[in-house]
Amino acid sequence: MKLTRHLFFALAALSLAAGATAAHAANSLDTIKQRKTILVAVDIGAPPYGMIDDQARQVGSDVEAAKLLAQDLGVALQIVPVTGPNRVPFLLSRKADVVMASFSITEDRKKVIDFSEPYGVVPIVVGGPASAKVTSFADLSGKTIAVTRGTTSDQELTRGSKGIPGVGIVRYEDDATTNTAVATGQQDFIATPPSVISAVKKANPSRDIVPKFAVKAYPYGIGLRKNEPELKAWLDGWVKTNLKNGNLNEIYKRYFGMPLPPEVLQ
Repeated sequence: MKLTRHLFFALAALSLAAGATAAHAANSLDTIKQRKTILVAVDIGAPPYGMIDDQARQVGSDVEAAKLLAQDLGVALQIVPVTGPNRVPFLLSRKADVVMASFSITEDRKKVIDFSEPYGVVPIVVGGPASAKVTSFADLSGKTIAVTRGTTSDQELTRGSKGIPGVGIVRYEDDATTNTAVATGQQDFIATPPSVISAVKKANPSRDIVPKFAVKAYPYGIGLRKNEPELKAWLDGWVKTNLKNGNLNEIYKRYFGMPLPPEVLQ
């Protein structure tokens, strides 16, 4: 009888804890408003989405979008620096309320987290020396390619190079390290968004790294935890409003030199 009573109370406690967790998750928007600060994860090592300028300020398209989001929500912004591989762990461990870090929307990620409506696109290309005759994955046979682990660039490179003999993939833990490896000549080729190739070329113009061929374009959105309906509804509305009024398109044009594609603006 005693064991049954203890079991009952243990189960009751677990049920209450689960209910409290669900209620907390469902009211994350209220929590952010009560805190008066939103914690936004941004990859500061992925220009032009996030970077440090010559005055040690955090800048970039995602930084500006995060500032606009906090302003429209009426709260202060706290940027939480992340890398490509730890965006999801930071979100799930509640180190961040949302992620705005060139966060491509993929089916695998949607199994674990939710996304807002897309507010931009991340094209994936393979880059290499201007003199290299590389126009497809088949031309990478016998070559080594740098990529940031766990990113959509990693996924597409892995998929595209499968079955091609002699392709070496070197995976780095963050974009800054990947970029440095190519800029310093550790690898000649890189799978990444074209904006990153521009940063690599700027870091070392003598390397003359240019886009060689396009792989795929991914829409990106604001990442959030599952079962947060109020927060998701607010984020979706915010994205739609700021696409319609041109604010997000203006930020994108300022950093990428081109407007958002029509499929995002619709």
